[in-house]
Amino acid sequence: MTVDLRPTLDAPDDDPHLWLEDIDGDKAIAWVDAQSARTRAAFSGGQFDRDRNILKSIFDASDKIPYVRRRGEKLYNFWKDEHHPRGIWRRTSLASFRSGAPDWETVLDLDALARTEDEDWIWQGAHVLPKTYDRAMLRLSRGGGDATVMREFNLTSCTFVDGGFDIPEAKGSASWAGPDVLLVSSAVGDDMATTSGYARTVRRWERGAPFAKADVIAETTRENMLIFGNVCASRTWFTEVVDFFTTHNRVGTPDGPTDPIHLPGHVRLYEVNNVYLAKPREPWTIGEQTFAPDTLLGGEFETLLTGELAPTALFTPGPRRVLQSMGVWDGSGLILPILDNLKPRFQRAIPSQDVWQIEDLPHMPEFGVASLFTLDEDDEDTDGTLCLDAQNPLTPSTLSFFKAGEKPAPVKSAPSHFSSAGLIVRQFEATSSDGENIPYTVVGPATDDGNAPVHLSGYGGFGLPRLAGYSAALGKLWLERGGTTVTAHIRGGGEFGTPWHEAGRYAGKALSHDDFAAVAKDLVDRGITKPERIAAEGGSNGGILITNMLTRYPERFGALFCTIPLIDMRRYTKLLAGASWIAEYGDPDKPEEWDWLSKYSAYHNVEANKRYPPILIATARRDDRVHPGHARKMAAKLNNVGADVWFYEPPAGGHGYGKDNAEQAAFIALGYAFLARNIGWEW
Repeated sequence: MTVDLRPTLDAPDDDPHLWLEDIDGDKAIAWVDAQSARTRAAFSGGQFDRDRNILKSIFDASDKIPYVRRRGEKLYNFWKDEHHPRGIWRRTSLASFRSGAPDWETVLDLDALARTEDEDWIWQGAHVLPKTYDRAMLRLSRGGGDATVMREFNLTSCTFVDGGFDIPEAKGSASWAGPDVLLVSSAVGDDMATTSGYARTVRRWERGAPFAKADVIAETTRENMLIFGNVCASRTWFTEVVDFFTTHNRVGTPDGPTDPIHLPGHVRLYEVNNVYLAKPREPWTIGEQTFAPDTLLGGEFETLLTGELAPTALFTPGPRRVLQSMGVWDGSGLILPILDNLKPRFQRAIPSQDVWQIEDLPHMPEFGVASLFTLDEDDEDTDGTLCLDAQNPLTPSTLSFFKAGEKPAPVKSAPSHFSSAGLIVRQFEATSSDGENIPYTVVGPATDDGNAPVHLSGYGGFGLPRLAGYSAALGKLWLERGGTTVTAHIRGGGEFGTPWHEAGRYAGKALSHDDFAAVAKDLVDRGITKPERIAAEGGSNGGILITNMLTRYPERFGALFCTIPLIDMRRYTKLLAGASWIAEYGDPDKPEEWDWLSKYSAYHNVEANKRYPPILIATARRDDRVHPGHARKMAAKLNNVGADVWFYEPPAGGHGYGKDNAEQAAFIALGYAFLARNIGWEW
């Protein structure tokens, strides 16, 4: 019997499964529905039903933390529970929020709106008019995709504005330039989208004028990723995003850009209180001094326009000491969130006329995951109230309010959803294929029996760190039942800054996959588990990771769960937002770059007569970021070679696991039931 292995490395464009890229095509949907039904039939019922209900009750819990931002005198929160599956946008006062039972006022009931308008509305956020806080542009998605409808909402009457601003569905954003003017970055209209599907122009739209007649005041090329305008307190910014790691900025007025900012494209820029902050991705020479990548520099904004830069280094990175962000402005100083060998640290930089004072921020957590943000929507108008959200793998989040120098005062704590008795957190390092040491975090029993049911996860892309925090789902369905969870901090991520990312970018992406496989091997070598007891999960960019474990390291895993995945590296640039990721992976249309892409395009490396571990590939039909065709085609090809492959695709959810708590609970419970069964772990 001849097995159809197309597409192959020798003929990468001979793809018999292109019909599965037709997202809503009758033939494709029939195949998807049949495959999904097969998967549900095999793994639903009994334990799955109980676990789905357990997770839904956790996600719907009334005592979870309601995270808030202050707009004017009110704190706003978006909330989902069993009575509001789509969610409600609500508000309260600061005093009420600090109480044990806040008095919430509903601003918008999304479930009621969806019923009234017969639309599959999913909340995607709101941009509130600064200073007066009486209007907002709401962003509503159909089914959970990135494309949104933007509609003007009156925050006094809690109604949509009749005849107000209404921007058709597309990927984009809007910024208030006054109560009657918006700067709109939207892909709506002829020649208004880049090849990545994002906004190619910034339009100035005045109240009462047709949107189609709004003036284009800034634009970028079709090949660039996007452009947007942002009206801040002191000036208006226009930012051209060439790719994920290259931007060009101009400043001006709501009428358009006037002055370019002459900085290298690799320098990330932020401005607050007439102070600029700059962080380069490459060595940056200013005068006679060269600053290393990830150094944070600060200086007077006006020098950006004159080119007479004389910045101060506010933070200098170390080998495993980097900034997690550009910082948080508290009204008089800049809070620097630092990741020091995967541990949170915080400093405060206070500007003065000639120098910056740098001091450690006291009373901060020294273990786990800690994020810091201001309570206020607009950092420039903040009263200095900071919000600290701290957690670790065995302790759920606590939200604290405080001002710099004070001890954080807890205001809300999330409940513990699983028993952590007898569990400990450990950190080890594995040696990758090129000798690099790859850290990973293990959560599980204090003693090893060599047979642990392991859930191993990782990401390794776009400079985003993957840290080990509290997961109620993994804790309840895995740890509490005697399992072990492992987070791999592989290259391509941002755990150790730009060098760590660069090592796992372009051709180095294969190294990040080697890192993950090395962690799996090290778990066995340390006597924690066996290969057949390792269940690995990864999503999005992690989909490339998991499918490369399938094709390159199948002997190291017992089962694989691949979610909302990117897989086909030959056609990814032609599918939805794929062109925007060339800066991370490379361009398959360039032979020299396809040479390295082909090595980790798992879709092209599937072989006949090879033993693969069982794999569940799951995506979402309304994912308009990573095309569901990636998952569909990989499952179809694996079916051709007789692999133990399963497929699942719910009809909504966007680039995630579902549009509401019930769908997310079902997605996760299904995946964990699949993994547990296939590593021989009976619950």
